[in-house]
Amino acid sequence: MDNLIKYLLDETTIWMPRIIGAVVILFIFFILAKILRSIISSAAERLNLDGNLAYLLARTSNITLIVFGFVTALGTLGINVSALVAGLGLTGFALGFALKDTISNLLSGVLILLYRPFEIGNRIKVSGYEGIVVSIDLRYTKLDSEGNKILIPNSKLFSDPIIILN
Repeated sequence: MDNLIKYLLDETTIWMPRIIGAVVILFIFFILAKILRSIISSAAERLNLDGNLAYLLARTSNITLIVFGFVTALGTLGINVSALVAGLGLTGFALGFALKDTISNLLSGVLILLYRPFEIGNRIKVSGYEGIVVSIDLRYTKLDSEGNKILIPNSKLFSDPIIILN
């Protein structure tokens, strides 16, 4: 019985600082993620960026910091994270390849919202479609053409010539 108690005390003295350190690291990264999210939101408001774009940037930075903090906390616990990091890289590559059209539309939407080549209310013509821009989303731009709603993928708007009629 004494050996068991001694063993538990030894393991507790070894693991308790690691667990406390990991929890502190997670807490710090969580706080940093919240601070960065508020900084991005206020900067986007000052720069007059689109709300969808500001949300995307804030959310992406938040998730990235939390994942980085989680991996750092696991490393603090003594877990070999090199295989986890390699797995995350391979997963990112596979997802990027599988979702390349969606990611292309998303990034094109981000660039359209940043550069603003046209605005809501403009009449544009692209790829044989003509209409008034009703909304610009991260994935599609919606045109109104004689009562018909046309959804044009942002990657098409970013790669094809656009004629702004007014």
